[in-house]
Amino acid sequence: MNSTASNNTIRCGPAYVLTVLFPCLHSIVFLVALTLNCLAAWVFFNIPSNSTFVVYLKNMVVADILMTLTTPVKVLYHVGVSPMDLCVAYCRYSTILFYLSMYTSIAFLGLISLDRYLKIVWPFGEYTVQKVRVGQALSAAVWLVFSSIAIPIVILTNKSPPHPIVPGELQCFSLLSEYGQKVYKGTLYTFQVVFWGTLALMVVCYSFISRTVYKSYKASRSSSSEAACRKTKAKVFVIVVVFFICFAPFHFFLVAHILTQTRNTQASHGCGEKITMYYNTQNSTIWLCSTNACLDPLIYVLLCKKFRTRLVATLTCKALPP
Repeated sequence: MNSTASNNTIRCGPAYVLTVLFPCLHSIVFLVALTLNCLAAWVFFNIPSNSTFVVYLKNMVVADILMTLTTPVKVLYHVGVSPMDLCVAYCRYSTILFYLSMYTSIAFLGLISLDRYLKIVWPFGEYTVQKVRVGQALSAAVWLVFSSIAIPIVILTNKSPPHPIVPGELQCFSLLSEYGQKVYKGTLYTFQVVFWGTLALMVVCYSFISRTVYKSYKASRSSSSEAACRKTKAKVFVIVVVFFICFAPFHFFLVAHILTQTRNTQASHGCGEKITMYYNTQNSTIWLCSTNACLDPLIYVLLCKKFRTRLVATLTCKALPP
């Protein structure tokens, strides 16, 4: 490769921000998320699945652990020290597992929002969707659907990479077969439907939850017990906060990028500040997605009393009361 081509590669590629800053950020997330989710998994292992809420939370822990385990490969890939086989493994397995875990988490946040809506807005009703067996079946269906979407992408990522591979700049899309690229594009649209559908569900659920909490506030401002109950209900909004911090920026970025590409088909070609900004924005929003594995434990602690009690007992080495 001549010097001009090398300079173009450096100028067009992710460059310093991707090879230094993002690996450091992902490494921090990996250490924090691995510690928190291993602890959460241990705590949940000792909690019986006697409610749909606990069932969904346990599945979220599994999704977060899978997402966390993809981070070391991502770091090595972006640093540019990974061999060719690891680069291919990053594209074929690690990236796909990351997105599988991410959209599984999104789906479970939607199910948890629906569960909290029924618990707060209709506390005295008994609905089929709140039965443990139904929750377990829905959880299995979520994993089955997203696995059936991801496995074909893994199989169709079967093209040989170019030689030599420029460290950190292998385009995973180039490893897909021609048919695989079509399947991949269809998968992207499917994932978009999952996100925006979950967002719509959460808007509806939390609109009613907000109204219920507000009515409770107006009806019992002087009662300390009612105030405590109202405060407990208000904690449910941590789900919305986690959802928007972690997942909204990435999907808003995707929409903006698609609109830009529609208006200017040449936007993705050439070099310069626009390409650098694209790489930095894309990877910043992906990093925010990965922080979901660090923020989900907030949901467990604030919303699940069984988890909180067992966690305190575990950390203080005290036995739980019968």
